[in-house]
Amino acid sequence: MIEKRHGIIINLSSGWGRSAAAEVAPYCASKWAIEGLTRSIAKELPPGLAAIALSPGVVNTDMLTSCFGSSAALYQTTETW
Repeated sequence: MIEKRHGIIINLSSGWGRSAAAEVAPYCASKWAIEGLTRSIAKELPPGLAAIALSPGVVNTDMLTSCFGSSAALYQTTETW
């Protein structure tokens, strides 16, 4: 990307990377780290390159089930996403 002077770095984040929730502090902390790293990298990149943190929305995963219980089934699965 640097040689071509064109491209986008995409880091997967989460809504919990911009907020906080009980029972998932380590997850929130890791996503806050992704958000901060991405913003810092974006400021260092040369013109033509970008970095973004992508939050896919609520996705039904094992972690979501552990937090939301049966309500997790209301959200899209990783396969659907």
